[in-house]
Amino acid sequence: MDPLLNSLLPFISGAGALLVAFVLAWIIRRGITRFLRHIPHFEELSRRGTAPLWMVLSVIGLRMAFASTAQEFAWYAPVDFLLVVVLIGLCAWLASVLLLIIEAVLLEKYATTASDNRRMGRLKTQIMLARRVGLALIITVAIASVLLTIDEVRALGAGILASAGLISIVAGLAVQSSLSNVFAGVQLAFTDAIRVDDVVFVEEQMGTIEEITMTYVVVRVWDERRLILPSTYFTSTPFENWTRRQSELLGTVDFDLDWTAPIEGMRAALHRFVEDSPLWDRRLVSLQVTAATEGLVRVRVLVSAANSSQLWDLRCLLREKMVMFLQSDYPDTLPRQRWETIAETTPRPEG
Repeated sequence: MDPLLNSLLPFISGAGALLVAFVLAWIIRRGITRFLRHIPHFEELSRRGTAPLWMVLSVIGLRMAFASTAQEFAWYAPVDFLLVVVLIGLCAWLASVLLLIIEAVLLEKYATTASDNRRMGRLKTQIMLARRVGLALIITVAIASVLLTIDEVRALGAGILASAGLISIVAGLAVQSSLSNVFAGVQLAFTDAIRVDDVVFVEEQMGTIEEITMTYVVVRVWDERRLILPSTYFTSTPFENWTRRQSELLGTVDFDLDWTAPIEGMRAALHRFVEDSPLWDRRLVSLQVTAATEGLVRVRVLVSAANSSQLWDLRCLLREKMVMFLQSDYPDTLPRQRWETIAETTPRPEG
């Protein structure tokens, strides 16, 4: 065989392997997309895996091409070793992308079928945490696989195993806090203590659970700030979960008024206001006098809404409507202070 052709043969076969890998990647993606076409938006989601799939197939094809055409060359051994390391990294990338696609598909599926926000929040929390645990395992296995491809590292394995007891004790003491947060995060996700989108009251502030990771929880408060709390906070500190059993909530609006307040008129006006508002979930509305002390009566409005956001808006709306109603129809019922003046008597002169 011509020496020039012999030296070019590995590169020609490598180019052919890249072309075959591209065709195979396209066929695999089209086949999976057609098979799972009933899943909403799956074609857009599957595009994330196109690049890592083609690269994995390309590296496999290059290794096969070089193994059959370039073993007599001096550069074959180091290039083959490099391809193995790259293949491990690409497989980890592909696996992580597959986890992202599976997570997106499951969330998309349950978002269209779950009618209960609580159930959707629980599923979202568990799916996201399961994906993070899987990603951590993939990275760990990939790093271990790369190290095991090095002969010197494999030779050190026996010595490492012999001192594993001491190493585990030292490592356990060093990462005790981090591990406790990891276990707390897993506990929170799978014991259903909190879920994504739950409304909680922590650190004297109300907020919504935005994200649950393996080590910390992100709480979004009303002014768009984020509280970053360690996972152990929710396993060791009492907190309020307003949507633990159901997303529907009850809220109150209090008014301090004069004793002449028209209770029946206010009750009728309240029913008119909530009937006209889409924020009310039509479960409960009531008006009661809860106190009558210190020259004022306290009138409390109790209403229900489907979630915390709508409840807040409904409370503000009813407070505004009732204040305007009293100002226009019963201005004399607004809070006032009364003083009683006693006429002074002139003292009689002595004698």
